[in-house]
Amino acid sequence: MTTTLICDCNKTMPLEPKTLGTALAESLPLHSSLCRREAASFQRAVQSGDDVVVACTQEKRLFAELAAQVPAATSPIRFVNIRETGGWSRDARSAMPKIAALLAAARLPEPDPVSTVRYVSQGRLLIVGPLDEAEKAAALVADSLDVTIFSQGAGAAGGAQERRWPVLAGRIDSLAGWLGAFRLQWTRDNPIDLDLCTRCNACVAACPEQAIGLDYQIDMAKCSAHRDCERACTAAGAIRFDRPPEAFDGDFDLVLDLGAAPQIDWHAPPQGYFHLPGGVAHPQGPQILLRLRDMDGEFEKPKFFDYNQKLCAHSRNEVVGCSACIDVCSAHAVSSAKERQRIVVNPHLCVGCGACTTVCPTGALGYAYPRAPDQGLKLRTLLSAYAGAGGRDAVLLLHSEEGGQALVAQLGRQAQLGKAQGVPANVIPVGLFHAASTGIDLWLSAVAFGASQVCVLVTGEEAPQYRAALQTQAALAQSLLHGLGYTGTHFRIVEAASVAALDGALGALRDTRPQVPDKVARFAVGGDKRSTLELALDHLTEAAPALRAQPDTPIAIPLPPGAPFGTVAVDKDKCTLCLACVGACPAGALQDNQNAPQLRFIEKNCVQCGLCETTCPERAISLVPRLLVAPERKQPVVLNEARPWSCIRCAKPFGTQKAIEAMLGKLAGHAMFQGEALERLKMCSDCRVIDLYSAQGEMKITDL
Repeated sequence: MTTTLICDCNKTMPLEPKTLGTALAESLPLHSSLCRREAASFQRAVQSGDDVVVACTQEKRLFAELAAQVPAATSPIRFVNIRETGGWSRDARSAMPKIAALLAAARLPEPDPVSTVRYVSQGRLLIVGPLDEAEKAAALVADSLDVTIFSQGAGAAGGAQERRWPVLAGRIDSLAGWLGAFRLQWTRDNPIDLDLCTRCNACVAACPEQAIGLDYQIDMAKCSAHRDCERACTAAGAIRFDRPPEAFDGDFDLVLDLGAAPQIDWHAPPQGYFHLPGGVAHPQGPQILLRLRDMDGEFEKPKFFDYNQKLCAHSRNEVVGCSACIDVCSAHAVSSAKERQRIVVNPHLCVGCGACTTVCPTGALGYAYPRAPDQGLKLRTLLSAYAGAGGRDAVLLLHSEEGGQALVAQLGRQAQLGKAQGVPANVIPVGLFHAASTGIDLWLSAVAFGASQVCVLVTGEEAPQYRAALQTQAALAQSLLHGLGYTGTHFRIVEAASVAALDGALGALRDTRPQVPDKVARFAVGGDKRSTLELALDHLTEAAPALRAQPDTPIAIPLPPGAPFGTVAVDKDKCTLCLACVGACPAGALQDNQNAPQLRFIEKNCVQCGLCETTCPERAISLVPRLLVAPERKQPVVLNEARPWSCIRCAKPFGTQKAIEAMLGKLAGHAMFQGEALERLKMCSDCRVIDLYSAQGEMKITDL
């Protein structure tokens, strides 16, 4: 059982409990102050033992405190925002179907937990940057963390005379790793050894060129090598101009980079790395320093991905085919291991954007937070409840749970104040961990489930390659629907970094009515991406307007390069039927025939990875991206065949006539293949061995 509690937030939302209750098959009393004077209703609900859905996210913390006050309160509590997403809008009175959909989705059970990735930090903090700023930052966190400074110049104020923390200097060769596992490699190439330097300033005073700053390193561009500083440092012995450069390395758990240019210049830097150009006065300085103070201990995050090497189209026999996941990852978490015929994902670097799973053509990489079946169930529940409550022309607005969710909430608040129109009644916001974590399998399924449009909100927080990938996916999905005869625009990437931009973009959707199937699909989204795509395409094809006039006429929908559907074109004049392409194909699209020299092809299986094209020694294969709407798409067809070559000794067929003749032509002039040796190439492997041993026996008899 589930108890749903709705509140009109001091009568600021025109909720209709009867309509909502009918849609959910549940009696829904209307509250106006559930978090205050009607809090007893909430406490009674959590005492019942039933699941509880609270239609308010603003007071989650307060409700948690109220639940803690109830003896033996065991009810799971879930929260859903119906206020900013629907109740506070110009269309609020028409938003009951959407609100019913949001409530229905909130009643779904929580997805199964995913495995986790563990980090262990001992609080060893490396601060890189000008010495004066590094020492300021160190003073603010040193009571919680073990600080080491890598000095990159004195800065405006220079270093303090008191040596409070270890200071390194030199040339950084590399800095890599993640929370709890950073490795710094550097070369000490300055005449002053900071481990021996006492900061007595004798060298600073002795240098006539002022080549030594208060970071106690010599600027070799200014130094004229008169060695006054070396003579002034005789007692300490910290300065030697004849000291050769030395290489060092060190391990750290955290990195605070105060340099103008970051040491790790990634859109999604590793966990535990923070960049504050200019020092602690940066606007985000206090927030990051507070985070650093709390990053000593053990931490976990979800393992966002699943990987199935059997489906991976990255590499075969050290030949690279698809590299879409590597190209799109902004966290540098995906790399190639082509000698192992696979990609490798570093779970410690993965930030959970899901873009790799979105662009993967085979489904070898799957998103696990949540998994596709859970996400598909949510979309189907939303759209079913929306339609059941009388909603029409549903638009799904997929947004991130960070920037996107905050922007949608701001839009709702601005609408309540009369400064914006708000989220339209037919637009259903759907929160994702990251905006790039879904692709055409779920988008096409959503249209099959009854959505008229799928929009993905990008707010500028995404990496540029993520936005490009989403645009490519949207164009591909739209090409498929247009090819099937559905009119209108079904897939959009909504770029909005402000409330006004989002309000305008959503307002433009109010009057759009793209064509969709007459019937709603009932299939369940599975864990296999290609299977889900096939189910969605089958449903969309059944009602395709393009097939109504000529139902028995095959349709070949041209698709852009890189699409995961298509055929291969084989140049029969070049193809020798060596079948190297069959061994390279990871999807079983290219097949041989054990009973005849044939190259066969099942178009449904082809993911257009290009391994066959790259592997073919004769350059006889080229890719043709398309979607064939015809029964033969799922059936094997013969791309090329040839007459078999028969062994000249036993007449057993082996190889093809074209391949053997080509081999004979290439080897005819070779010194190793003359006379009988050339004739043996015309024999099968068994006869070749027999003939060779027979010839050797005759030679021995002749010798006798």
